[in-house]
Amino acid sequence: MKLKTTYILALGLMTIGMTACKKDFLQRNPKTEITEGVFFQSPTDLETYTNGFYSQISPSYSDINSDNISNYNGDGEVDIILRGGLSSANVGGWNKADWEALRSVNFMLDHIGQVKGDPGLIKHYVGIAKFFRAKFYFEKIKKYHNVPWYGRVLSDDDPDLYKGQDPRALVVDSVLSDLNYAVANIKNDVKTNAGKTRVTKMAALALLSRFALHEGTFRKYHDEIGLTADYQRFLDIAISSSDKIMKEGGFGLVSTGNGALDYRSLFSSPSLANSKEMIMWADYTKELSIGNNTHTVLDYTWSLSRSLADTYLKKDGTPFTATPGYNTKVYTEVFTDRDPRMAETIINPNFRGASTIDEPYRIKPTLGGYNQIKFYPRDPVLRQGWEMNYTGLPIFRYAEILLNYAEARAESGTINQADLDQTINLLRSRVQMPSLSMGVALDPVLAAAYPNANGAVLLEIRRERRVETACEGFRFNDLMRWKSGNLFQDSQQGMYVPALGAMDVTGDGKPDIAILPNPNDESSIANIPVLERDKLSKFYLKDKTGKDQNFYLSNGTSGFIAFTRDRDQPRNFISPKYYYRPIPIGETVVNPQLKQVFGW
Repeated sequence: MKLKTTYILALGLMTIGMTACKKDFLQRNPKTEITEGVFFQSPTDLETYTNGFYSQISPSYSDINSDNISNYNGDGEVDIILRGGLSSANVGGWNKADWEALRSVNFMLDHIGQVKGDPGLIKHYVGIAKFFRAKFYFEKIKKYHNVPWYGRVLSDDDPDLYKGQDPRALVVDSVLSDLNYAVANIKNDVKTNAGKTRVTKMAALALLSRFALHEGTFRKYHDEIGLTADYQRFLDIAISSSDKIMKEGGFGLVSTGNGALDYRSLFSSPSLANSKEMIMWADYTKELSIGNNTHTVLDYTWSLSRSLADTYLKKDGTPFTATPGYNTKVYTEVFTDRDPRMAETIINPNFRGASTIDEPYRIKPTLGGYNQIKFYPRDPVLRQGWEMNYTGLPIFRYAEILLNYAEARAESGTINQADLDQTINLLRSRVQMPSLSMGVALDPVLAAAYPNANGAVLLEIRRERRVETACEGFRFNDLMRWKSGNLFQDSQQGMYVPALGAMDVTGDGKPDIAILPNPNDESSIANIPVLERDKLSKFYLKDKTGKDQNFYLSNGTSGFIAFTRDRDQPRNFISPKYYYRPIPIGETVVNPQLKQVFGW
Protein backbone atom coordinates (compact mmCIF):
# COMPACT_ATOMS: atom_id res chain seq x y z
CA MET A 1 0.00 0.00 0.00
CA LYS A 2 1.51 3.31 -1.05
CA LEU A 3 0.40 5.21 2.04
CA LYS A 4 2.08 2.71 4.36
CA THR A 5 5.31 2.70 2.39
CA THR A 6 5.47 6.48 2.19
CA TYR A 7 4.81 7.01 5.87
CA ILE A 8 7.27 4.38 7.09
CA LEU A 9 9.90 5.92 4.83
CA ALA A 10 9.05 9.30 6.29
CA LEU A 11 9.62 7.95 9.78
CA GLY A 12 13.08 6.80 8.74
CA LEU A 13 13.87 10.19 7.24
CA MET A 14 12.70 11.87 10.43
CA THR A 15 15.25 9.90 12.43
CA ILE A 16 18.09 10.58 10.01
CA GLY A 17 17.35 14.29 9.92
CA MET A 18 17.42 14.94 13.67
CA THR A 19 19.53 17.77 15.07
CA ALA A 20 21.56 17.84 18.27
CA CYS A 21 19.35 20.32 20.15
CA LYS A 22 16.95 18.65 22.59
CA LYS A 23 14.45 21.46 22.10
CA ASP A 24 14.25 20.60 18.41
CA PHE A 25 13.76 16.89 18.65
CA LEU A 26 11.23 17.11 21.50
CA GLN A 27 8.98 19.61 19.76
CA ARG A 28 9.49 19.25 16.00
CA ASN A 29 6.70 17.80 13.88
CA PRO A 30 7.66 15.28 11.20
CA LYS A 31 8.59 16.79 7.86
CA THR A 32 6.57 14.56 5.56
CA GLU A 33 4.05 14.97 2.80
CA ILE A 34 1.51 13.29 5.11
CA THR A 35 0.46 15.75 7.82
CA GLU A 36 -1.11 14.74 11.09
CA GLY A 37 -4.41 16.36 10.09
CA VAL A 38 -4.67 14.09 7.08
CA PHE A 39 -3.03 10.91 8.27
CA PHE A 40 -4.43 10.07 11.72
CA GLN A 41 -7.94 9.21 10.58
CA SER A 42 -8.51 5.45 11.15
CA PRO A 43 -7.25 2.43 13.10
CA THR A 44 -5.45 1.38 9.93
CA ASP A 45 -3.41 4.59 10.11
CA LEU A 46 -2.57 3.75 13.73
CA GLU A 47 -1.49 0.25 12.75
CA THR A 48 0.78 1.68 10.08
CA TYR A 49 2.26 4.20 12.48
CA THR A 50 2.83 1.78 15.37
CA ASN A 51 4.63 -0.61 13.03
CA GLY A 52 7.43 1.94 13.13
CA PHE A 53 7.85 1.43 16.88
CA TYR A 54 9.08 -2.16 16.66
CA SER A 55 12.67 -1.17 15.95
CA GLN A 56 12.70 -0.03 19.60
CA ILE A 57 12.48 -3.59 20.92
CA SER A 58 14.95 -6.33 20.11
CA PRO A 59 16.21 -9.62 21.55
CA SER A 60 19.51 -10.02 23.35
CA TYR A 61 21.93 -12.93 23.04
CA SER A 62 24.86 -11.95 25.25
CA ASP A 63 25.65 -10.98 28.84
CA ILE A 64 28.38 -8.48 28.03
CA ASN A 65 28.98 -6.06 30.92
CA SER A 66 28.29 -8.73 33.54
CA ASP A 67 30.13 -11.34 35.58
CA ASN A 68 28.91 -14.03 33.17
CA ILE A 69 31.71 -12.90 30.84
CA SER A 70 35.32 -13.87 31.51
CA ASN A 71 36.89 -11.49 29.04
CA TYR A 72 35.58 -9.19 26.34
CA ASN A 73 37.74 -7.69 23.63
CA GLY A 74 35.36 -4.80 23.01
CA ASP A 75 34.76 -1.60 24.97
CA GLY A 76 32.16 -2.70 27.50
CA GLU A 77 30.71 0.26 29.38
CA VAL A 78 30.97 -1.41 32.79
CA ASP A 79 34.60 -2.31 32.20
CA ILE A 80 35.39 1.29 31.29
CA ILE A 81 33.63 2.57 34.41
CA LEU A 82 35.37 0.15 36.75
CA ARG A 83 38.77 1.23 35.46
CA GLY A 84 37.91 4.91 35.95
CA GLY A 85 37.58 5.72 32.27
CA LEU A 86 34.05 7.13 32.11
CA SER A 87 32.82 10.61 32.96
CA SER A 88 30.14 13.07 31.91
CA ALA A 89 32.62 14.37 29.34
CA ASN A 90 32.84 11.12 27.36
CA VAL A 91 29.71 9.16 28.24
CA GLY A 92 27.17 8.27 25.59
CA GLY A 93 23.42 8.05 26.01
CA TRP A 94 20.78 10.71 26.59
CA ASN A 95 21.01 11.06 22.85
CA LYS A 96 18.70 12.59 20.32
CA ALA A 97 17.73 9.24 18.79
CA ASP A 98 16.40 8.05 22.14
CA TRP A 99 14.29 11.14 22.67
CA GLU A 100 13.10 11.02 19.07
CA ALA A 101 11.70 7.56 19.81
CA LEU A 102 9.71 9.06 22.70
CA ARG A 103 8.58 12.01 20.58
CA SER A 104 7.27 9.69 17.87
CA VAL A 105 5.08 7.91 20.44
CA ASN A 106 3.80 11.13 21.96
CA PHE A 107 3.12 12.56 18.50
CA MET A 108 0.65 9.76 17.83
CA LEU A 109 -0.98 10.01 21.25
CA ASP A 110 -1.43 13.76 20.80
CA HIS A 111 -3.56 13.11 17.70
CA ILE A 112 -5.71 10.22 18.86
CA GLY A 113 -8.73 12.50 19.28
CA GLN A 114 -9.12 12.90 15.53
CA VAL A 115 -9.15 9.16 14.75
CA LYS A 116 -12.54 7.69 13.81
CA GLY A 117 -13.50 4.03 13.92
CA ASP A 118 -13.87 1.09 16.29
CA PRO A 119 -13.17 2.51 19.80
CA GLY A 120 -11.78 -0.81 21.01
CA LEU A 121 -9.33 -1.01 18.13
CA ILE A 122 -8.26 2.60 18.67
CA LYS A 123 -7.58 1.81 22.33
CA HIS A 124 -5.62 -1.26 21.22
CA TYR A 125 -3.15 0.87 19.26
CA VAL A 126 -3.03 3.51 22.00
CA GLY A 127 -2.10 0.64 24.31
CA ILE A 128 0.72 -0.38 21.98
CA ALA A 129 2.02 3.20 21.92
CA LYS A 130 1.92 3.34 25.72
CA PHE A 131 3.71 -0.02 25.90
CA PHE A 132 6.60 1.49 23.95
CA ARG A 133 6.59 4.69 26.00
CA ALA A 134 6.73 2.58 29.16
CA LYS A 135 9.61 0.56 27.75
CA PHE A 136 11.44 3.76 26.82
CA TYR A 137 11.17 5.16 30.34
CA PHE A 138 11.97 1.81 31.98
CA GLU A 139 15.35 1.90 30.25
CA LYS A 140 15.90 5.53 31.23
CA ILE A 141 15.04 4.90 34.89
CA LYS A 142 17.44 1.97 35.07
CA LYS A 143 20.24 4.11 33.74
CA TYR A 144 19.71 7.58 35.20
CA HIS A 145 17.36 7.15 38.22
CA ASN A 146 15.55 10.51 37.85
CA VAL A 147 14.54 11.64 34.35
CA PRO A 148 12.14 14.26 32.98
CA TRP A 149 8.73 12.84 32.13
CA TYR A 150 7.32 14.05 28.81
CA GLY A 151 3.81 12.88 28.04
CA ARG A 152 3.26 15.07 25.00
CA VAL A 153 5.08 16.77 22.14
CA LEU A 154 6.29 20.16 23.34
CA SER A 155 5.65 23.54 21.75
CA ASP A 156 8.19 26.36 21.37
CA ASP A 157 7.02 28.15 24.49
CA ASP A 158 6.26 25.12 26.64
CA PRO A 159 7.60 25.73 30.16
CA ASP A 160 8.66 22.06 30.39
CA LEU A 161 10.98 22.32 27.40
CA TYR A 162 14.04 22.80 29.59
CA LYS A 163 12.83 21.39 32.87
CA GLY A 164 14.95 19.24 35.12
CA GLN A 165 14.39 15.65 36.11
CA ASP A 166 11.12 14.57 37.65
CA PRO A 167 11.35 12.41 40.77
CA ARG A 168 11.80 8.69 40.15
CA ALA A 169 8.56 7.97 42.02
CA LEU A 170 6.56 10.16 39.63
CA VAL A 171 8.12 8.67 36.51
CA VAL A 172 7.73 5.11 37.78
CA ASP A 173 4.06 5.64 38.55
CA SER A 174 3.61 7.15 35.07
CA VAL A 175 5.20 4.04 33.53
CA LEU A 176 2.94 1.89 35.67
CA SER A 177 -0.08 3.82 34.43
CA ASP A 178 0.97 3.29 30.80
CA LEU A 179 1.46 -0.43 31.32
CA ASN A 180 -1.85 -0.82 33.12
CA TYR A 181 -3.56 0.86 30.18
CA ALA A 182 -1.72 -1.38 27.74
CA VAL A 183 -2.71 -4.52 29.65
CA ALA A 184 -6.34 -3.42 29.83
CA ASN A 185 -6.71 -2.45 26.18
CA ILE A 186 -4.31 -4.34 23.91
CA LYS A 187 -6.06 -7.21 22.16
CA ASN A 188 -4.75 -10.70 21.51
CA ASP A 189 -6.92 -11.46 18.50
CA VAL A 190 -6.17 -8.82 15.88
CA LYS A 191 -4.26 -9.66 12.72
CA THR A 192 -1.15 -7.72 13.77
CA ASN A 193 -0.58 -10.19 16.61
CA ALA A 194 -0.26 -13.24 14.35
CA GLY A 195 2.73 -15.36 15.29
CA LYS A 196 3.44 -13.41 18.50
CA THR A 197 5.89 -11.12 16.75
CA ARG A 198 3.76 -8.08 17.67
CA VAL A 199 2.87 -6.67 21.07
CA THR A 200 -0.06 -8.51 22.68
CA LYS A 201 -1.86 -8.16 25.98
CA MET A 202 0.36 -10.95 27.32
CA ALA A 203 3.50 -9.18 26.12
CA ALA A 204 2.34 -6.07 27.98
CA LEU A 205 1.82 -8.19 31.10
CA ALA A 206 5.30 -9.66 30.63
CA LEU A 207 6.83 -6.18 30.50
CA LEU A 208 4.79 -5.21 33.57
CA SER A 209 6.09 -8.29 35.40
CA ARG A 210 9.69 -7.46 34.47
CA PHE A 211 9.34 -3.77 35.31
CA ALA A 212 7.61 -4.33 38.65
CA LEU A 213 10.14 -6.92 39.81
CA HIS A 214 12.98 -4.61 38.87
CA GLU A 215 11.51 -1.59 40.64
CA GLY A 216 10.44 -3.55 43.71
CA THR A 217 13.83 -5.14 44.28
CA PHE A 218 15.70 -1.95 43.38
CA ARG A 219 13.75 -0.01 46.01
CA LYS A 220 14.25 -2.78 48.55
CA TYR A 221 18.03 -2.93 48.25
CA HIS A 222 18.95 0.64 47.23
CA ASP A 223 18.34 2.72 50.34
CA GLU A 224 20.14 5.68 48.74
CA ILE A 225 17.06 6.54 46.64
CA GLY A 226 14.82 6.90 49.70
CA LEU A 227 12.00 4.65 48.46
CA THR A 228 12.56 1.56 50.58
CA ALA A 229 9.19 1.99 52.32
CA ASP A 230 7.37 1.51 49.01
CA TYR A 231 8.97 -1.60 47.51
CA GLN A 232 6.31 -4.20 48.39
CA ARG A 233 3.68 -2.55 46.17
CA PHE A 234 5.81 -3.39 43.14
CA LEU A 235 6.57 -6.93 44.25
CA ASP A 236 2.83 -7.46 44.57
CA ILE A 237 2.36 -6.21 41.01
CA ALA A 238 5.12 -8.54 39.79
CA ILE A 239 3.34 -11.44 41.50
CA SER A 240 -0.12 -10.59 40.19
CA SER A 241 0.96 -9.88 36.60
CA SER A 242 3.05 -13.05 36.46
CA ASP A 243 0.21 -15.06 37.99
CA LYS A 244 -2.22 -13.74 35.37
CA ILE A 245 0.07 -14.90 32.56
CA MET A 246 0.51 -18.28 34.25
CA LYS A 247 -3.25 -18.79 34.65
CA GLU A 248 -4.68 -17.10 31.57
CA GLY A 249 -1.94 -16.92 28.94
CA GLY A 250 -2.09 -20.49 27.70
CA PHE A 251 1.71 -20.69 27.72
CA GLY A 252 3.92 -23.53 28.90
CA LEU A 253 7.49 -24.72 28.81
CA VAL A 254 8.75 -26.59 25.79
CA SER A 255 9.21 -29.97 27.45
CA THR A 256 8.85 -32.97 25.17
CA GLY A 257 11.09 -35.27 27.18
CA ASN A 258 14.21 -34.38 25.20
CA GLY A 259 15.73 -32.43 28.09
CA ALA A 260 18.67 -30.37 26.90
CA LEU A 261 17.46 -30.43 23.30
CA ASP A 262 14.18 -28.84 24.33
CA TYR A 263 16.14 -26.07 26.00
CA ARG A 264 18.39 -25.66 22.95
CA SER A 265 15.40 -25.37 20.62
CA LEU A 266 14.42 -22.05 22.19
CA PHE A 267 17.60 -20.36 20.98
CA SER A 268 18.65 -21.96 17.68
CA SER A 269 15.46 -22.82 15.77
CA PRO A 270 14.50 -21.26 12.43
CA SER A 271 11.09 -20.26 13.79
CA LEU A 272 9.47 -19.91 17.20
CA ALA A 273 5.95 -19.31 15.88
CA ASN A 274 4.64 -22.59 17.25
CA SER A 275 6.56 -22.53 20.53
CA LYS A 276 4.18 -22.47 23.48
CA GLU A 277 6.93 -20.84 25.52
CA MET A 278 7.14 -17.68 23.41
CA ILE A 279 5.16 -14.69 24.61
CA MET A 280 6.89 -12.52 22.01
CA TRP A 281 9.73 -13.31 19.64
CA ALA A 282 11.71 -11.82 16.75
CA ASP A 283 11.52 -13.49 13.34
CA TYR A 284 14.62 -13.57 11.12
CA THR A 285 14.11 -15.09 7.69
CA LYS A 286 16.13 -15.31 4.51
CA GLU A 287 13.00 -14.71 2.44
CA LEU A 288 12.64 -11.25 3.95
CA SER A 289 16.42 -10.63 3.95
CA ILE A 290 16.33 -10.09 7.72
CA GLY A 291 19.07 -11.86 9.65
CA ASN A 292 20.86 -11.74 12.98
CA ASN A 293 24.45 -12.11 14.16
CA THR A 294 24.10 -14.99 16.59
CA HIS A 295 27.12 -16.79 15.12
CA THR A 296 29.31 -14.15 16.81
CA VAL A 297 28.66 -15.66 20.25
CA LEU A 298 31.30 -18.30 19.52
CA ASP A 299 34.94 -17.17 19.58
CA TYR A 300 34.17 -13.65 18.43
CA THR A 301 35.09 -11.22 21.21
CA TRP A 302 34.09 -12.85 24.49
CA SER A 303 33.87 -16.08 26.46
CA LEU A 304 31.85 -17.05 29.50
CA SER A 305 33.23 -17.03 33.02
CA ARG A 306 34.34 -19.63 35.50
CA SER A 307 31.91 -17.94 37.91
CA LEU A 308 28.99 -18.84 35.66
CA ALA A 309 30.32 -22.34 35.00
CA ASP A 310 30.66 -23.03 38.72
CA THR A 311 27.06 -21.92 39.34
CA TYR A 312 25.49 -24.87 37.51
CA LEU A 313 24.48 -27.63 39.92
CA LYS A 314 25.50 -31.25 39.64
CA LYS A 315 22.90 -33.64 38.27
CA ASP A 316 22.04 -34.78 41.79
CA GLY A 317 21.06 -31.21 42.69
CA THR A 318 24.07 -30.45 44.89
CA PRO A 319 26.41 -27.49 44.31
CA PHE A 320 29.41 -28.16 42.10
CA THR A 321 31.43 -25.98 44.46
CA ALA A 322 30.76 -28.46 47.30
CA THR A 323 32.60 -31.20 45.38
CA PRO A 324 36.08 -31.98 46.76
CA GLY A 325 38.70 -30.78 44.29
CA TYR A 326 36.17 -28.87 42.16
CA ASN A 327 38.61 -26.01 41.67
CA THR A 328 41.26 -28.20 40.03
CA LYS A 329 39.02 -30.02 37.58
CA VAL A 330 40.18 -29.59 34.00
CA TYR A 331 38.02 -28.65 31.06
CA THR A 332 37.14 -32.23 30.09
CA GLU A 333 35.99 -32.95 33.67
CA VAL A 334 33.85 -29.95 34.63
CA PHE A 335 30.91 -30.93 32.41
CA THR A 336 30.58 -34.42 33.89
CA ASP A 337 27.27 -35.00 35.72
CA ARG A 338 26.20 -31.35 35.55
CA ASP A 339 22.93 -29.55 34.88
CA PRO A 340 22.34 -30.20 31.14
CA ARG A 341 21.80 -26.47 30.52
CA MET A 342 25.52 -25.94 31.15
CA ALA A 343 26.56 -27.87 28.03
CA GLU A 344 23.88 -26.01 26.03
CA THR A 345 25.33 -22.67 27.10
CA ILE A 346 29.09 -23.22 27.41
CA ILE A 347 31.02 -25.06 24.73
CA ASN A 348 31.74 -28.63 25.83
CA PRO A 349 34.28 -31.26 24.69
CA ASN A 350 31.79 -32.93 22.35
CA PHE A 351 30.60 -29.78 20.60
CA ARG A 352 30.43 -29.86 16.82
CA GLY A 353 28.90 -27.54 14.29
CA ALA A 354 31.26 -24.63 13.76
CA SER A 355 33.91 -24.83 11.01
CA THR A 356 33.57 -28.58 10.79
CA ILE A 357 31.05 -31.23 11.78
CA ASP A 358 33.57 -34.05 11.48
CA GLU A 359 35.85 -33.09 14.37
CA PRO A 360 35.19 -31.75 17.87
CA TYR A 361 35.72 -28.02 18.20
CA ARG A 362 38.97 -26.83 19.75
CA ILE A 363 38.49 -24.14 22.34
CA LYS A 364 40.69 -21.06 22.42
CA PRO A 365 42.04 -20.14 25.85
CA THR A 366 42.83 -16.52 24.93
CA LEU A 367 39.37 -15.43 26.11
CA GLY A 368 39.14 -17.99 28.90
CA GLY A 369 38.18 -21.21 27.16
CA TYR A 370 34.51 -21.28 28.12
CA ASN A 371 33.16 -20.13 24.76
CA GLN A 372 29.44 -19.39 24.47
CA ILE A 373 27.31 -21.69 22.30
CA LYS A 374 23.83 -20.73 23.48
CA PHE A 375 22.14 -19.04 20.51
CA TYR A 376 24.75 -20.41 18.08
CA PRO A 377 22.91 -21.67 14.95
CA ARG A 378 23.80 -25.36 14.80
CA ASP A 379 22.43 -25.91 11.29
CA PRO A 380 24.82 -24.36 8.70
CA VAL A 381 21.78 -23.48 6.57
CA LEU A 382 20.76 -21.04 9.30
CA ARG A 383 24.30 -19.67 9.66
CA GLN A 384 25.44 -17.85 6.54
CA GLY A 385 27.48 -14.84 7.62
CA TRP A 386 27.30 -11.34 9.01
CA GLU A 387 23.64 -10.47 9.70
CA MET A 388 22.76 -13.61 7.75
CA ASN A 389 21.75 -16.00 10.53
CA TYR A 390 18.13 -17.08 10.30
CA THR A 391 17.04 -18.18 13.76
CA GLY A 392 14.05 -16.96 15.77
CA LEU A 393 15.02 -15.16 18.99
CA PRO A 394 12.98 -14.75 22.20
CA ILE A 395 11.94 -11.32 23.44
CA PHE A 396 9.64 -12.48 26.23
CA ARG A 397 9.50 -16.17 27.12
CA TYR A 398 7.41 -17.98 29.69
CA ALA A 399 10.41 -19.15 31.72
CA GLU A 400 11.14 -15.55 32.71
CA ILE A 401 7.61 -15.18 34.07
CA LEU A 402 8.03 -18.27 36.25
CA LEU A 403 11.30 -16.88 37.57
CA ASN A 404 9.77 -13.43 38.19
CA TYR A 405 6.91 -14.96 40.15
CA ALA A 406 9.17 -17.11 42.31
CA GLU A 407 11.60 -14.28 43.03
CA ALA A 408 8.89 -11.76 43.88
CA ARG A 409 7.29 -14.24 46.27
CA ALA A 410 10.65 -15.01 47.89
CA GLU A 411 11.53 -11.33 48.22
CA SER A 412 8.11 -10.79 49.83
CA GLY A 413 8.74 -13.59 52.33
CA THR A 414 5.63 -15.49 51.23
CA ILE A 415 7.00 -18.27 49.05
CA ASN A 416 6.01 -21.88 49.74
CA GLN A 417 6.62 -25.30 48.22
CA ALA A 418 3.61 -25.00 45.90
CA ASP A 419 5.12 -21.82 44.45
CA LEU A 420 8.42 -23.60 43.81
CA ASP A 421 6.65 -26.54 42.21
CA GLN A 422 4.80 -24.37 39.69
CA THR A 423 7.85 -22.29 38.80
CA ILE A 424 11.46 -23.31 39.55
CA ASN A 425 10.73 -27.01 39.57
CA LEU A 426 9.07 -26.91 36.16
CA LEU A 427 12.27 -25.42 34.77
CA ARG A 428 14.38 -28.06 36.48
CA SER A 429 12.06 -30.88 35.44
CA ARG A 430 12.42 -29.93 31.78
CA VAL A 431 16.13 -30.82 31.93
CA GLN A 432 15.69 -33.73 34.35
CA MET A 433 17.16 -31.89 37.34
CA PRO A 434 16.01 -32.58 40.93
CA SER A 435 13.39 -30.31 42.46
CA LEU A 436 14.14 -27.40 44.78
CA SER A 437 12.63 -27.74 48.25
CA MET A 438 11.92 -25.17 50.92
CA GLY A 439 14.37 -27.03 53.16
CA VAL A 440 17.36 -26.63 50.84
CA ALA A 441 20.68 -26.17 52.63
CA LEU A 442 22.39 -22.82 52.48
CA ASP A 443 25.15 -22.72 49.84
CA PRO A 444 28.02 -20.73 51.39
CA VAL A 445 29.35 -19.74 47.96
CA LEU A 446 26.03 -18.12 47.01
CA ALA A 447 25.73 -16.56 50.46
CA ALA A 448 29.14 -14.93 50.05
CA ALA A 449 28.24 -13.64 46.58
CA TYR A 450 24.93 -12.11 47.71
CA PRO A 451 25.37 -11.08 51.36
CA ASN A 452 22.17 -8.99 51.31
CA ALA A 453 19.91 -11.90 50.22
CA ASN A 454 17.76 -13.40 52.93
CA GLY A 455 17.66 -17.18 53.04
CA ALA A 456 18.72 -20.27 51.12
CA VAL A 457 15.59 -20.43 48.95
CA LEU A 458 16.05 -16.89 47.58
CA LEU A 459 19.69 -17.68 46.86
CA GLU A 460 18.70 -20.80 44.90
CA ILE A 461 16.14 -18.80 42.93
CA ARG A 462 18.91 -16.38 42.01
CA ARG A 463 21.02 -19.35 40.93
CA GLU A 464 18.17 -20.68 38.81
CA ARG A 465 17.63 -17.31 37.20
CA ARG A 466 21.31 -17.06 36.33
CA VAL A 467 21.58 -20.47 34.69
CA GLU A 468 18.18 -20.53 32.97
CA THR A 469 18.54 -17.07 31.42
CA ALA A 470 22.32 -17.02 30.90
CA CYS A 471 23.35 -15.00 27.83
CA GLU A 472 19.86 -13.54 27.37
CA GLY A 473 20.83 -10.07 28.59
CA PHE A 474 19.37 -10.26 32.12
CA ARG A 475 22.44 -10.63 34.28
CA PHE A 476 23.62 -7.00 34.23
CA ASN A 477 20.25 -5.63 35.32
CA ASP A 478 19.83 -8.37 37.92
CA LEU A 479 23.09 -7.44 39.65
CA MET A 480 22.20 -3.76 39.46
CA ARG A 481 18.79 -4.15 41.08
CA TRP A 482 20.13 -6.55 43.76
CA LYS A 483 22.83 -3.99 44.67
CA SER A 484 25.50 -6.59 43.91
CA GLY A 485 28.14 -4.29 42.46
CA ASN A 486 30.83 -6.29 44.23
CA LEU A 487 30.40 -8.93 41.53
CA PHE A 488 31.11 -6.41 38.78
CA GLN A 489 34.36 -5.57 40.53
CA ASP A 490 35.55 -9.17 40.74
CA SER A 491 38.00 -10.06 37.97
CA GLN A 492 36.53 -13.03 36.14
CA GLN A 493 38.52 -16.09 35.16
CA GLY A 494 38.36 -18.93 32.66
CA MET A 495 39.10 -22.65 32.79
CA TYR A 496 41.67 -24.42 34.98
CA VAL A 497 45.04 -25.38 33.46
CA PRO A 498 47.02 -27.93 35.54
CA ALA A 499 50.39 -27.19 33.90
CA LEU A 500 52.01 -25.61 30.89
CA GLY A 501 52.06 -27.93 27.90
CA ALA A 502 49.57 -29.90 25.85
CA MET A 503 45.94 -30.48 26.83
CA ASP A 504 43.07 -32.64 25.66
CA VAL A 505 40.01 -30.42 25.21
CA THR A 506 37.90 -32.71 23.02
CA GLY A 507 37.72 -35.68 25.36
CA ASP A 508 39.33 -38.21 23.04
CA GLY A 509 42.43 -38.63 25.20
CA LYS A 510 44.70 -36.93 22.65
CA PRO A 511 46.22 -33.46 23.09
CA ASP A 512 44.58 -30.75 21.00
CA ILE A 513 45.97 -27.45 22.27
CA ALA A 514 49.09 -26.35 24.10
CA ILE A 515 49.62 -23.40 26.43
CA LEU A 516 53.30 -22.49 26.40
CA PRO A 517 55.55 -19.85 28.01
CA ASN A 518 56.53 -18.24 24.69
CA PRO A 519 57.38 -19.20 21.08
CA ASN A 520 61.00 -19.75 22.09
CA ASP A 521 60.20 -22.33 24.75
CA GLU A 522 58.28 -25.41 23.70
CA SER A 523 60.15 -27.78 25.98
CA SER A 524 56.97 -28.92 27.71
CA ILE A 525 55.74 -30.57 24.50
CA ALA A 526 59.12 -31.89 23.30
CA ASN A 527 58.26 -35.51 24.13
CA ILE A 528 55.09 -35.51 22.01
CA PRO A 529 55.53 -37.23 18.63
CA VAL A 530 56.23 -34.76 15.84
CA LEU A 531 53.05 -35.51 13.88
CA GLU A 532 50.89 -34.92 16.95
CA ARG A 533 52.89 -31.87 17.98
CA ASP A 534 52.43 -30.27 14.58
CA LYS A 535 48.65 -30.63 14.88
CA LEU A 536 48.47 -28.78 18.19
CA SER A 537 46.87 -25.35 18.40
CA LYS A 538 49.49 -23.35 20.32
CA PHE A 539 48.91 -20.40 22.62
CA TYR A 540 51.62 -18.40 24.41
CA LEU A 541 51.69 -16.46 27.68
CA LYS A 542 54.33 -14.10 26.24
CA ASP A 543 55.39 -13.24 22.72
CA LYS A 544 58.88 -13.95 21.40
CA THR A 545 60.17 -10.64 22.78
CA GLY A 546 58.96 -11.47 26.30
CA LYS A 547 55.94 -9.17 26.24
CA ASP A 548 52.84 -10.39 28.09
CA GLN A 549 49.94 -11.59 26.00
CA ASN A 550 46.37 -10.91 27.05
CA PHE A 551 46.11 -13.87 29.43
CA TYR A 552 48.15 -15.61 32.11
CA LEU A 553 47.72 -18.47 34.59
CA SER A 554 46.74 -17.52 38.14
CA ASN A 555 49.54 -19.60 39.73
CA GLY A 556 52.22 -18.78 37.16
CA THR A 557 52.67 -22.13 35.39
CA SER A 558 49.26 -23.48 36.38
CA GLY A 559 45.89 -22.25 37.61
CA PHE A 560 42.89 -20.52 36.15
CA ILE A 561 43.15 -18.46 33.02
CA ALA A 562 43.22 -14.82 34.08
CA PHE A 563 43.71 -11.62 32.13
CA THR A 564 46.58 -9.18 32.17
CA ARG A 565 44.30 -6.16 31.88
CA ASP A 566 42.58 -7.08 35.15
CA ARG A 567 45.94 -7.56 36.82
CA ASP A 568 47.48 -4.34 35.53
CA GLN A 569 44.36 -2.15 35.76
CA PRO A 570 42.38 -3.39 38.79
CA ARG A 571 38.62 -2.97 38.71
CA ASN A 572 36.96 -0.84 41.40
CA PHE A 573 33.22 -0.49 41.99
CA ILE A 574 32.18 2.74 43.74
CA SER A 575 28.79 2.44 45.43
CA PRO A 576 26.24 3.92 44.94
CA LYS A 577 27.74 6.03 42.14
CA TYR A 578 28.30 3.23 39.65
CA TYR A 579 24.73 1.97 39.85
CA TYR A 580 23.86 5.01 37.73
CA ARG A 581 25.21 6.84 34.70
CA PRO A 582 26.07 10.48 34.23
CA ILE A 583 24.22 12.75 31.85
CA PRO A 584 26.57 13.94 29.08
CA ILE A 585 28.01 17.31 30.01
CA GLY A 586 26.81 18.85 26.76
CA GLU A 587 23.21 18.18 27.78
CA THR A 588 23.66 19.86 31.15
CA VAL A 589 25.13 22.91 29.39
CA VAL A 590 22.10 23.16 27.10
CA ASN A 591 19.76 22.57 30.03
CA PRO A 592 21.26 23.60 33.40
CA GLN A 593 18.14 22.25 35.16
CA LEU A 594 19.46 18.71 34.59
CA LYS A 595 21.45 17.60 37.63
CA GLN A 596 23.92 14.74 38.00
CA VAL A 597 23.19 12.14 40.69
CA PHE A 598 25.18 10.24 43.33
CA GLY A 599 28.60 11.73 42.80
CA TRP A 600 28.68 12.05 39.03
